[in-house]
Amino acid sequence: MRTADLEALPVREAVPALVAALEDRGAAVLCAPPGTGKTTLVPLVLAGLVGGGPRRRVVVAEPRRIAARAAARRMAWLLGERTGESVGFTVRGERVVGPATLVEVVTTGVLLQRLQRDQELTGVDVVVLDECHERHLDADTAAAFLLDVRATLRPELRLVAASATTDADAWARLLGDAGDGDGDGDEAGDGSPAPVVEAASVSYPVETVWAPPARPVRPPHGMRVDPAQLTHVASVVRRALAERSGDVLCFLPGVGEIARVAGQLGAVDAEVLQVHGRAPAAVQDAALAPAPHRRVILATAVAESSLTVPGVRVVVDSGLAREPRVDHARGLGALATVRASRAAGRQRAGRAGREAPGTVYRCWAEAEDTRLPAFPAPEIRIADLAQFALQAACWGDPDARGLALPDPPPAGAMGAAREVLTAVGAVDAAGRPTPRGQRMARLGLHPRMARALLDGSAALGPRRAAELVALLSEEPPREYGDDLAAAWRRARSGGDAYAARWRAEAGRLERAATAGKPAPRAEGALSDQAAAGLVAALAFPERVAKAKGGGVFLMANGTGAELADASPLRSAPWLAVAVADRGPHSPSARVRLAAVIDEPDARAAARHLLTSGEEVRWEDGDLVARAAERLGAIELAVRPLRSPDPELVRAALLDGLRGDGLGLLRWSQDALALRARLGFLHRALGGAWPDVADDAALLERAGDWLEPELSRARRRADLGRIDAGQALKRLLPWATGEAGRLDELAPERIEVPSGSRVRVDYSGEQPVLAVKLQELFGLAETPRVAGVPVLVHLLSPAGRPAAVTADLASFWQGGYRAVRAELRGRYPRHPWPEDPATAEPTRHTNARLRR
Repeated sequence: MRTADLEALPVREAVPALVAALEDRGAAVLCAPPGTGKTTLVPLVLAGLVGGGPRRRVVVAEPRRIAARAAARRMAWLLGERTGESVGFTVRGERVVGPATLVEVVTTGVLLQRLQRDQELTGVDVVVLDECHERHLDADTAAAFLLDVRATLRPELRLVAASATTDADAWARLLGDAGDGDGDGDEAGDGSPAPVVEAASVSYPVETVWAPPARPVRPPHGMRVDPAQLTHVASVVRRALAERSGDVLCFLPGVGEIARVAGQLGAVDAEVLQVHGRAPAAVQDAALAPAPHRRVILATAVAESSLTVPGVRVVVDSGLAREPRVDHARGLGALATVRASRAAGRQRAGRAGREAPGTVYRCWAEAEDTRLPAFPAPEIRIADLAQFALQAACWGDPDARGLALPDPPPAGAMGAAREVLTAVGAVDAAGRPTPRGQRMARLGLHPRMARALLDGSAALGPRRAAELVALLSEEPPREYGDDLAAAWRRARSGGDAYAARWRAEAGRLERAATAGKPAPRAEGALSDQAAAGLVAALAFPERVAKAKGGGVFLMANGTGAELADASPLRSAPWLAVAVADRGPHSPSARVRLAAVIDEPDARAAARHLLTSGEEVRWEDGDLVARAAERLGAIELAVRPLRSPDPELVRAALLDGLRGDGLGLLRWSQDALALRARLGFLHRALGGAWPDVADDAALLERAGDWLEPELSRARRRADLGRIDAGQALKRLLPWATGEAGRLDELAPERIEVPSGSRVRVDYSGEQPVLAVKLQELFGLAETPRVAGVPVLVHLLSPAGRPAAVTADLASFWQGGYRAVRAELRGRYPRHPWPEDPATAEPTRHTNARLRR
C-alpha cells in the first residue's frame, strides 16, 4: 500500500466528518475540488480498505468510461494491487472485477441497468455518485432511483453525492428527504438537508492571460467550429510553451477538434497526447502518469474534474464545450458546440494550480467573460429524453412526477419521448412498459437503437444487425463517407481505432440481442445495401426520405434533407437518413450518414406513419380535394375526389377565409358601407349590434350569416358569388326590433340645409360628413348619428378640403373667418357671407342665385 501517497491527499482531512455524517444520516454531500482525492481515497475508506473501518461493498458511479477506468486503476495502484482485486470496474463492454472486489467503479449507465434488474442493489452498502455537479442525465436519473430505493426499500443504503464545486444546496435538499438511514425503518427522515462536508483544496494561484484571436471568428454552429478558431488555439499553445514551463493542458470540445489542433502542433518540442473517451487505454494511462519530458495534453471536458493530469502548469482553454441538443418538433438531435460556462472555465483554470502556481490562457476577450452562462445547462432540460422516459416507465413512474430529480423534465420533451416510445412499441397507451420495452431497457441502448437491434436481428440475423447498430451508435469518422453500407464495409476491413471499438461494440450488442433467447433466424439474405437501409429506417423511421431531385429529399417528419454534391447517394429514389443536422435558421438538414432503401422496406419500417384517406384543404388559394396515401409528410399516391365530404369542404373553405381573408366574398360598395355602419353601431351602442369589423369575430359566427351559401360552395369561385352585404343583414338584431332602426341610428346619407343628401363615411373611428361649406350655411349644430357628432369635412367649391370640425357652431364663430379670407379671392363667384350662421345655404354660384 502506498501510504505516503494516501496521506498526501487533501480530502483526508474531511473523511472523518463524512464518515460521521453517513453514520448519522446515511446520506451526505461531499464537496471537494479536483485533485483532492475524493474519487480515490473516499471509496477506499468507506469500503474499509483504508483506515481500518468495517468492510463494506462500495459502488462508485462515474459519468464517463475513461474516468471509471482511471479511478479504478488509481485506487488499485494506491493499494499496491492490480485492478480486479480489491478494486475493479465495469463499463459498457468491459468488466474487470474479482471475487474479493469491494470497490467497483461503474458508469452511471451501468448503474441504471443494475437498478432496473435489482432495485435493492443487493449486497451493496454504499453508493458514491461522483461528479454530480456536471448534471448528466444518467447521473440525475440514478440519483432519483437511489433516493427512491432509500425511501421505500433500503433506508440503510448509504449514499454520497460527490461534487467538485461548492454549489451543493440542491443535492443536500434532495438527499435530506431520502430517509434517516439508521436502519430502524423510519424512512421519512426529518426533512432537513443532508450534511454537506467540504474538503479544503491545496491549490496555488493561477494567473489569467486573455488571448482572444486577432480577427473575429465565426461562432460555433451545430458541431462545426471555425477552422480559424482552432488555428488560433494551436498558436496559443505554442505561445504558452514558449512563455511558461511545465506541461500544457488544452481543453477542446471534441475528438475532431483535438485531432485538428494536434495536426498543427507537429513541430513543437513536446509530446502531444490526445485524451478523450475514444482514446486507446495506453494513451489514457500515459496522460495520467508523470513523465520526465514536456507534454501537451489535448483533452475534452473529461479532464475538467474527472481526471487529474500530473505535471500541468499551464491550461489553454478554447472556451468551447459540447452539449446535447434536440429539435423536438423535427426529431433531429445531436451534440452541439457551445460556449463553455464560467463554472467550467473555473474548473479548467484550476487544473493549472493543482501542484504549483500556474497560468491559464483563455482564448477569448475579458469583456466576453461576463456574458458567458454561469453554469452548464442540466442535460434533462436540453437533451432527447426517450431513453430517460423508458427508464422512468420501467421504474414504475412513466411521467417521472414521483422522482426526486434536481430539475423536472420539460413537458414538451417528455411528450416527444412518449411518441418515440409508442412508435417503437416500448410503452402502451397509458405509458406503461411493454415486455418488449422492458427488454429494450435492459439493452442499455437508446430505444431507437434497441428497436433496430431487435427487429433487425429478426430480418438479418443478430450479427449483421449488431454491426449496423454499432455503426449508428457511434457515428463513423467523416472519412468513411456518408453511405452507411460503404462505411459498414470499411469498418469490417479497417484497422483504425474506430474499427476496433466498433468490433467490440458489435460483439457486445450481438450477445445482448441473444441473451437468454435463441438467436433469431433471418427471414432472407438481404444485400449489405438493403440491410443498412432497413436497420437505419428501423432506428429512425421518421427520417425515411423520398427524392425530390438534385440531391434533395423530403423526410417523413416533414424536414427537407440535402446530400453533399459528391455523395454517391444522390441518385437514390429513397433513403434512410441516420445522421443529419440542421442549423437554427436552415429550412433543411444536411445528411451526414444515410443508406439506400426501397419503398416497401421504408413502408415496413415506418408503418406507424402510414395514413390514407380523404384530404380536403385550402391550398395555394383554392380548395383541394383528393384521396391520398402518405408516409408521414411524404406523398405516396393521390387521386382527385369527385364527391368530398361536405363537412370537410366547409371546414376547408373556412380555413381559406381565415387565411386569405373575407375578401374572397363578393363585396359591393353597398356591402362595404353596411359593414362600416354596423361596425360603428357596435362601437357606439354595443348591445345587440354585432362586431363585424374583425374578420376573426365574423368567422366565429360563420353559421349565423354565411349559411346556406357556405355549405353549398365547393370551390373558391363559389365564395366569390356570395353577396357579403345580403349575408351581413342576417346579423342585424331582428329579434329585438333594433334592426328596423338601422337607417335611423346610422343613416347612409344625411340631408344638409342645401337640400343635398350627403353620404356618411363610417369607415373611421368617427363618422365623417364631407360636404361643401356653402351647403351648411345656416346650420348651427353639428349633425349627430346614434348620439355621436359627425366629423364635418368642409370642402371648397371645387370639392377640395378646406377645414375639419366636430363643432360647427364654434367654427362659424372663429375658424370660418380664416377660411373665408383664404378662399374668397380664389372662388369669387361663390357666396362668402360675413355671418354664415344666418346665411342661405346653397349649392350654386352667386350668378345662379340671382336668377
